[in-house]
Amino acid sequence: MTRVAVVGNAGGGKSTMCCRLSAARNLPLFAVDTWQWKPGWLPASYAEIKQQQDAALAQQGWIIDGWGPDELMRERFAVADTIILVDHPLYVHYWWAIKRQLACVVAERPDGPPGCPMLPMTWPLLKMIWRIHWQARPQLLDLVNKYRTEKRVTHIRSPRALRQFVAHAC
Repeated sequence: MTRVAVVGNAGGGKSTMCCRLSAARNLPLFAVDTWQWKPGWLPASYAEIKQQQDAALAQQGWIIDGWGPDELMRERFAVADTIILVDHPLYVHYWWAIKRQLACVVAERPDGPPGCPMLPMTWPLLKMIWRIHWQARPQLLDLVNKYRTEKRVTHIRSPRALRQFVAHAC
């Protein structure tokens, strides 16, 4: 496990898991959100995101956390040796995302895009979680399943499974 692509809906514990995995495996961690958002929630261009990803993929080992443009996610999956899909029931993603949003009232999200306050994005985040679960998730499941025979694929379906994975992998 040296080139790890992590993907899943918002509020699933991916970033926390990736931080622990990065420390335990001594692998650099890259968050796609920090590539695709500039301060004030201004979107980065495709070329800027691709440049960041290309630099990360050129390294010997890495953990890349997040979605980003579909084509770039497919590139990550193609060169990864491990794909981790965090796919809890919808209510878990909502609950954990809301807790994170409320925590951002007190302190800035340490793993979020710099200069991007989380609280104003709460409603768009909740709509995005719904859209990902019902529209993007089926295609993501198909894509991940295509790699099951050639890569280590871990499909985490519950908070308990997430805790077990972290305990075992870290």
